[in-house]
Amino acid sequence: MTSAEDTETDTDGDDEATAEASGIYVYGIVPADVQPEDDATGIHDSPIEIVTHGDIAALVSEIDPDQRLGTPADLQAHARILDGTSHVAPVLPLRFGAVVSDRDAVINELLAEHDDEFASALDELEGFAQYLVRGRYVEETIIREIVEENPKASTLLESIRDQPEELTRDARTALGEIIGHALEGKRETDTGTTVDALSPLTEIVTVREPTHDEDAVQVAVLVEVDRQDELEQTVGDLAARWDDRITMRLVGPMAPYDFVVTPKPDG
Repeated sequence: MTSAEDTETDTDGDDEATAEASGIYVYGIVPADVQPEDDATGIHDSPIEIVTHGDIAALVSEIDPDQRLGTPADLQAHARILDGTSHVAPVLPLRFGAVVSDRDAVINELLAEHDDEFASALDELEGFAQYLVRGRYVEETIIREIVEENPKASTLLESIRDQPEELTRDARTALGEIIGHALEGKRETDTGTTVDALSPLTEIVTVREPTHDEDAVQVAVLVEVDRQDELEQTVGDLAARWDDRITMRLVGPMAPYDFVVTPKPDG
């Protein structure tokens, strides 16, 4: 995406047959001076367009309303457009699957109805983007740490070592429960350490629920794009601190999915 002033959008160019055969997929809300790249494509490889209303606009593309949405490629295209835009302009993401009948519906059912709300939110997001700070425990290291800290876990581990699974099922279950509870406590502590480390950069933080047993940290933050180098340094410092214990990863910039709830159009 690029920013261009005095951009106008023609919403009347489709003939009646095309309108009947197409729906309009809406990705997100942006300032009206955002202009898609000429070769930008979204869902089903359709060209990205912009529909404007005053100082705000919607990023859209035509889709076949009879074609099923929800494939991995569709989800990736949705995120690609929003995240790419976040590099150059504030963007309010719509949830995946927002489809209206035509471009007039984009204006009347979405932009005009929420004009002031969208404009205010875009102003607040100017210069900011979301980043994800992710950490994954190194399995061998964290299990060893838990066992060393818990005598009962150590005893259970010794009791099942080199023994048939069918003869040690109860001990294995008990050990798994100890490890699971210990991971919950360590995850809470390590997430707190991460949030504290990030606090000089931002206080706008959302802690995500783990999606895997070995997830150590899942934190979304809203940070000024100009401070990305500082953010990278902070995450790098945590990675060095937790070397061979937690593998750290920074993802972004991306659209502020965790911090913006955008109404879905009724169409």
